[in-house]
Amino acid sequence: MSFTVYILYSAKYNKIYIGYTSNLIQRFYSHNELGKDGYTKKFRPWIVIYTEVFEIKPAAMKREKQLKSSCGRKWIWSKIGAEWLAHGFISVS
Repeated sequence: MSFTVYILYSAKYNKIYIGYTSNLIQRFYSHNELGKDGYTKKFRPWIVIYTEVFEIKPAAMKREKQLKSSCGRKWIWSKIGAEWLAHGFISVS
């Protein structure tokens, strides 16, 4: 089983969400359709703008924590401004 760290972006509200899961498709559906309450419900619709895959859960959890830090969020927002809005994708580096 692999684990995916993902970043969601709400263009309508200019918000991001960072998480990890073992089933990205189901989790994405949950964020956009199934969730009855919580942060992601308020800012729908979401799109997946970035993913990283890990073989072990602790590695995914560590990366999620890094991305949720102030430096991680700064990196994400710089990528959104420089790459996502301009080109429609975010590179790893």
